[in-house]
Amino acid sequence: MSTGSLTYRPTIGLTTQTLHSIDGIPPALPSSWVMNQRYFHAATEAGAVPWMIPLFDQDMATLRAIYERLDGLLIPGGVDINPGEYGESVRPECGNLDPARDIVELQLVRWAIADGKPVLGLCRGLQIINVSQGGTMWQDLASQNPAFHKHDYFPTAGFERDHIAHEVNVVPGTHLSQILECTRCPVNSMHHQGIKTMGANLQASATADDGLIEAIETTQEGFCVGVQWHPEVFEMTDPYTSHLFGAFIDAAIRWSTAQAATATA
Repeated sequence: MSTGSLTYRPTIGLTTQTLHSIDGIPPALPSSWVMNQRYFHAATEAGAVPWMIPLFDQDMATLRAIYERLDGLLIPGGVDINPGEYGESVRPECGNLDPARDIVELQLVRWAIADGKPVLGLCRGLQIINVSQGGTMWQDLASQNPAFHKHDYFPTAGFERDHIAHEVNVVPGTHLSQILECTRCPVNSMHHQGIKTMGANLQASATADDGLIEAIETTQEGFCVGVQWHPEVFEMTDPYTSHLFGAFIDAAIRWSTAQAATATA
């Protein structure tokens, strides 16, 4: 699809986070919606037009109108999902919560999966995809299951965001294996939660050596992929980053083309 001499750039919605949900932000500051710039730069470098989505958790009509103008959704990393969203009480190890973000992201992903609109989830984004389809989470890997290796290589503990923490085993025959073209992939790791039970119509597409699910994808038609790592911090010269973002943007272009063809048929 093209506009004149320019290749079509799909509009990709990126969700935001409530400022006060971030550690160290004084509650007296005015309420704001924020998000790490790196997600927007990565989407732009991959060929998208990024669009910041406000947390209209009390205005579903406006949220739906925003959603309908998008060619795809990118759900970034962030704070922990409220365990109440998957039927559990909050454990003491659970970090900060952002209920408005939970409501907005879960609704957007459910709409997108139902419509076959492309979704890419990064870290928390993988978890949102899983919970949106009825899955559950380990609220804290270290305290709930000592068999898990270390996964919380946080910058607050002195690790760089691009620190390679371990490798993941990519499941042969999955969509992710076709995208990454590898069986073992080095990744960074900045999370203390992980998938406990898988949501409906999802499958694991990569695991860590300790068995923790590191990537998921839909078993239905359409592009819906979530990875537990943070590819957005790497340059597009990194093959695993460029292949993943490239496949997502290509899927969004196909989605837009198909919608345009349907509208003019």
